[in-house]
Amino acid sequence: MFRIIKRYYAAWRYRRAVRKARRLAALFGMKYYVINLNGSLKVVPKRTVKELIKRRRFRKGVTVEDIERHALFVTT
Repeated sequence: MFRIIKRYYAAWRYRRAVRKARRLAALFGMKYYVINLNGSLKVVPKRTVKELIKRRRFRKGVTVEDIERHALFVTT
């Protein structure tokens, strides 16, 4: 029973993050990613991902394409 509740909660959080990403992409005209950072879903624009890579927030050698491949959802 507890597993079912956890799955529903995770699905609800995912749908909420996707909805937020789509809304922001339509509003600002930028590409947004839904990624899992530190155990929670984050909605981040591509521009911010580029800045984080420049500041070495991710491991050496990680590119924007790697982040996009591993993203849970990418707006168009």
